[in-house]
Amino acid sequence: MDKLRELQALCRSADDDARWLIALVSDTGMRLAEAAGLTRSDIVLNGVVPHAVVQEHPWRRLKTASSARKVPLVGEALWAAQRIVSADSGSKYAFPRYNKTGKTNANSASAALNKWMKSHVPERCTMHSFRHSMRDRLRAVECPSAIVDQIGGWQTEGVGQGYGKGYPIEVLWKWLEKTV
Repeated sequence: MDKLRELQALCRSADDDARWLIALVSDTGMRLAEAAGLTRSDIVLNGVVPHAVVQEHPWRRLKTASSARKVPLVGEALWAAQRIVSADSGSKYAFPRYNKTGKTNANSASAALNKWMKSHVPERCTMHSFRHSMRDRLRAVECPSAIVDQIGGWQTEGVGQGYGKGYPIEVLWKWLEKTV
């Protein structure tokens, strides 16, 4: 956790769109492609719970049906979202540099961000490691697995899991907030 906080502090210090992407993924557990393909309007800061709306777009598909979700913004993810919304990029995209060709270029984002992170994180840690660590962080605060799956957009087993709307965003926020 100390290494994560050190990396997040470096992101704040650099304070640019690439580091905002790292910060956003680090405290949400979103897939890199999900975060890189967000629009500025997918970031909702004025609701009861600040959150990102992960939804399919023509430039970025989602991995599974359960990937479409609202992810509460806490900690450094909230800071990054606030920076994205306040920046005047002149683009609808939250991360224009990774959405220049009509498709979200998550591979380019991954290569660039992993290269920058390499000297700041333990060996073999990558952008994708944030997804795994978020699952572990949620386990550490004894978050129920169904909530963990909804936060991360992981597909869950069983027919019953597909019924209803899932947990309210306030419940998701409560558990994510405990991880920071």
